[in-house]
This record gives sequence, structure tokens and C-alpha cells, in this order.
Amino acid sequence: MEFIKYVVDLFLHIDKNLVLIIAKYGTLTYIMLFGVIFMETGLVVTPFLPGDSLLFAAGALAAMGSFDIAFLWILMAAAAVLGDTVNYWIGHKLGRGVFEKGSKFFKKEYLEEAEAFYAKHGGKAIILARFVPIVRTFAPFVAGISEMHYGRFISYNIIGGLSWVSLFLLGGFWFGNIPFVKENFHYVVIIIVLISVVPIVLTGVKNGKKKKG
Repeated sequence: MEFIKYVVDLFLHIDKNLVLIIAKYGTLTYIMLFGVIFMETGLVVTPFLPGDSLLFAAGALAAMGSFDIAFLWILMAAAAVLGDTVNYWIGHKLGRGVFEKGSKFFKKEYLEEAEAFYAKHGGKAIILARFVPIVRTFAPFVAGISEMHYGRFISYNIIGGLSWVSLFLLGGFWFGNIPFVKENFHYVVIIIVLISVVPIVLTGVKNGKKKKG
């Protein structure tokens, strides 16, 4: 219960928590931000990390002079692209066998649904997945398992990573310090999360209707 409360507080007050981290660690905060974005996209076991809201909050603080926005953008884009790349090769190395033997986490239907999604949307799946929490962590892993050609994957990985980082980081830089947004930052974070999970909810409803039909 305490852990859940901590995670909720981290999400809702990420701007204030980030200010405290900057005050304590200074320029080392760049490395910490790199680590969080890299882990969320690069390790399939850490989909709970707050990538969207963290980028937005970091952008807002950059507008206040806490970060160099150009250097931060390069660093976050590198973390996003490298993270997906590592995740892809982990999936490629483990192969389809990880979905066998009745694993509760690596269910075979997840692989089949992901492969069907890739077959339908092609490389766009990698780009679109960037904007959906949890899915963005799982997508490159499944792409590696599905043996998507690496040349195709890396091109869509770069496009998706740059688009994702630019949207949230620069969005925070340009809009994060508007008085209304600044005073209601926790509500903005909630809206960001809700918008991000809409695709998951719609997909769940659609799949539920298919099963009933």
C-alpha cells in the first residue's frame, strides 16, 4: 500500500519531486532522467515508469532555466531510441520460446495479437506504440521476438522516439509554465495519463466485443 501511494505521489507531483532532485543532485539529474527514459523503453519489466509526465515536467523546468533544453532533448531522444533498440535485441535473443510453458506474463496470445497488429499497421505500429504507456515498453520486445527486419525497426524506432520526446518535452517547455498549467500541474499529469491509456481501453473493449461475438 505504501509503495502504491509513493507511485501515485510521484506521478501527480512529478514537477515538485523533480525540483527536489535537481536541488540535491544538480547536473547528475540529466543522468537520472536518461536512466528513467531508457529503462521504461528498454526493459520490459519497467513499464510503470512515468515517461510522458516526466518529459513534460522536465521541459517545463527547462523553460525556467533548470535544464539546457537542447542538450536535454538530445539526451532524452538518445535514451528513447537506445532503449527500444536494447528491448528489440533482448526479444530477438529470447525468441518465441519465452511465450511457451504457460507463463503468466509472457502469454502466447500477446505475441499473436502483436504480430497481427504489426501485419495490419506495418512499421507504424512501432511509432504509434510510443504514445501508449506499457505498450511502448512491450512493442519493441515483441518486434524482436517476431523477427521484424532490424533495418525497418530502427528507422521507425528513430521516428517514433524523436516524435515522442519532442511532443512531451517541448510541450512542457512551451506550455508547462503557463500560470494555469503550472498551478494545476497534477491535473495536467492526470489528463496526459488518461489520454495515453485511451487506446488501451478502446482495444480492450473491441477485443471483448469480438470474443462475445
